[in-house]
Amino acid sequence: MDRVVPAPTDMGLDLIGVGEGEDVVLRLRLESVSEGVLMSGTAHVPVRGECGRCLRQIVDTLDVSVQELFAYERSTTDETAEEEEVGRLHGDLIDLEPTLRDAVVLALPANPLCRVDCPGLCPECGVPLDELPDDHGHERADSRWAALSKLKTLEE
Repeated sequence: MDRVVPAPTDMGLDLIGVGEGEDVVLRLRLESVSEGVLMSGTAHVPVRGECGRCLRQIVDTLDVSVQELFAYERSTTDETAEEEEVGRLHGDLIDLEPTLRDAVVLALPANPLCRVDCPGLCPECGVPLDELPDDHGHERADSRWAALSKLKTLEE
């Protein structure tokens, strides 16, 4: 089964995620097994966020494998598993949203990077380090000598 569905809300982390309503491309296989319906396949999702080091915009796609057993009512899974551990068929319907959300969120990086070798930002001025010259630096004044620096400015 191939479907394009809109992404639900809250499918992501603080720095990166899938926007609500974005197209999620599902390629799924549904198989009848003795305890229910086994769903397996992939989800192709667009992700947006910002780099954890330099705060640049990240726009990418992610392919996520999904697999879940949706048990029939009154199957033996009722005796062997807790209610939240196994998906359930609701009549003839399967709710894929929780399974899809779990798979996507677990596949997202907790600290996304715009590129592997991103150097981040200058801690003094906040400019991305790869945009600054090699000899970039800041004069640091020792706070213990602050009173003397005032004398120097009075002299000038």
